Amino acid sequence: MIRIRSACLPIAAARIACLLGLAASSLSAQTAAPENPSRLRVQKSESSYILLSEPSHVTPLPSATSNIEAVARIKDEGLKRSQVMKTLSYLTDVIGPRLTGSANLKRANQWTRDKMVEWGLSNAHLEAWGPFGRGWTLKRFSAQVVDPQCIPLIAYPRAWSPGVKLDNAPVVYFDAKTEADFAKYHGKLSGAIVLTGQPRTLKAHFEPEGKRKTDSELLKLADDQEREGRNNINRRNIRNNPRYLARQLQAKKVAFLAAESPALLIDPSSIGDGGTLFVDSATVPAPPSTAPGSRPRPWQKNAPAIVPQIVMATEHYNRLVRMIQQGESLKMSVDIDVSYEDSDAMAYNTIAEIPGTDLKDEIVMLGGHMDSWHSGTGATDNGAGISVAMEAARIIKASGLKPRRTIRVALWSGEEQGLYGSRAYVKEHFGSIHEKKLINFVRLVSGDKPLPSLEIKPEHEKLSVYFNLDNGTGKIRGVYLQGNEAARPIFREWLKPFADMGASTLAISDTGGTDHLSFDAIGLPGFQFIQDEIEYNARTHHSNQDVFDRIQEDDLKQASVIMATFVYNASTMNVRFPRKPLPKEDAMSVFDLF
Repeated sequence: MIRIRSACLPIAAARIACLLGLAASSLSAQTAAPENPSRLRVQKSESSYILLSEPSHVTPLPSATSNIEAVARIKDEGLKRSQVMKTLSYLTDVIGPRLTGSANLKRANQWTRDKMVEWGLSNAHLEAWGPFGRGWTLKRFSAQVVDPQCIPLIAYPRAWSPGVKLDNAPVVYFDAKTEADFAKYHGKLSGAIVLTGQPRTLKAHFEPEGKRKTDSELLKLADDQEREGRNNINRRNIRNNPRYLARQLQAKKVAFLAAESPALLIDPSSIGDGGTLFVDSATVPAPPSTAPGSRPRPWQKNAPAIVPQIVMATEHYNRLVRMIQQGESLKMSVDIDVSYEDSDAMAYNTIAEIPGTDLKDEIVMLGGHMDSWHSGTGATDNGAGISVAMEAARIIKASGLKPRRTIRVALWSGEEQGLYGSRAYVKEHFGSIHEKKLINFVRLVSGDKPLPSLEIKPEHEKLSVYFNLDNGTGKIRGVYLQGNEAARPIFREWLKPFADMGASTLAISDTGGTDHLSFDAIGLPGFQFIQDEIEYNARTHHSNQDVFDRIQEDDLKQASVIMATFVYNASTMNVRFPRKPLPKEDAMSVFDLF
């Protein structure tokens, strides 16, 4: 799942890379798919249609009851003969981290395809998208203080950082709180290892990191009539917002440091403690005024040369800062050996199907993203979701159930860089926000309403619904309705057999940061389940502790049977899943795009 960094512009191009994609998702309110094409003015192109005006409201469909016998068979197979942990162990322990573009991700693509063929799924294949750029693999890494004493350090290179080998390099603390402070370091950083940020104060943990949603939290979710991510921040005053100002300062700092030619940049982990560090991609310097869609990304083949970059555990980083502040002169040795993989610029999604029967030309989809960051093994983000999606399909197949609609499993790549894989798939098969999206982004920033314009393809009418899982290891507690009120009675029925497993909450809220947004952006029903957080944000999400041992087995079994039930029920409905009507106005804050 995408993490949006607060107050820092090492949003690396990676973060801003998803900006326009998320803008497209937010524009879904203006561009939902037509339920009654006869009431729309539609312009036909070669293989698609462009929606030029607003569709009418949809009459909600009656609730669909779940198949009692099918649910019993799903529970029996999924709880007594589960393969979900075996699948996850191979994906994380054996294959390991799966950075987009890397050899490990390509191996995961192939292994998941072959595993689903082994289970009896059909039409299993890799579907290319891109070009993405170059892959990156860490081959060797070590870092330690060597003078005045030996201090082995907990740290990890940022993805796509170049390699470097340094022996006894001087360490400088860049203690700059304002742009005016930069000047005192001019000409003093060349060849040095630079500690780039302020130390972070740590507090004792008096509450456990592992948490489940309480009854009161679930009730609040269910009662909340506001859609998350929508507020009324004055878009015209964006430049006075502290978050915007912090990003501008960070961008200037990154550019200044790059120009001073240091040997290595060390950032403190922005969150986490106890040796847990959170790390994603390297930052490419760019002027603060660079347009969101134009900022360079480190995975691009033509990316400019950058300074090697690592993230250090907070306790170790803080100690080095304090030693320097006490007058000590530190020297470090660092060895980063990496390889860039640019023989194949394309990336791949893994696709497989259970063929339908009388409605086989219609599709129900499920999935999650298979790519991960690299300091852990991508267990909670998002090996768990991938293993659940695969297990749900295996359960349906092993239970001998015959779906009416074709069930399609999609394991995405490029999610961490900006939902790239799912966005490319949706654009190829179903449709996309028209080329006016950049104009619409500018209109949003200036406080104006976007122009509704959506290009749809014939397959758009074939997809019934997409279900996504990407919030860690926690069990399913319900569903975010994503503003689709017509889904409420349907999901209420489907959740009834799982009330004793803790899943019963329906929230009208939007939730973001993952691949259902690619479907929602063009008016297709796309849903993410409500899950218990467990240790997701506190310990595992994008961290070196995102490993198999942080997974809760019973939670994944529960999620697998619920996913299987939802997918099977959707495949047997008499009618296509209802699509939400367009809201009358967009109240999105521009900050939702960062």
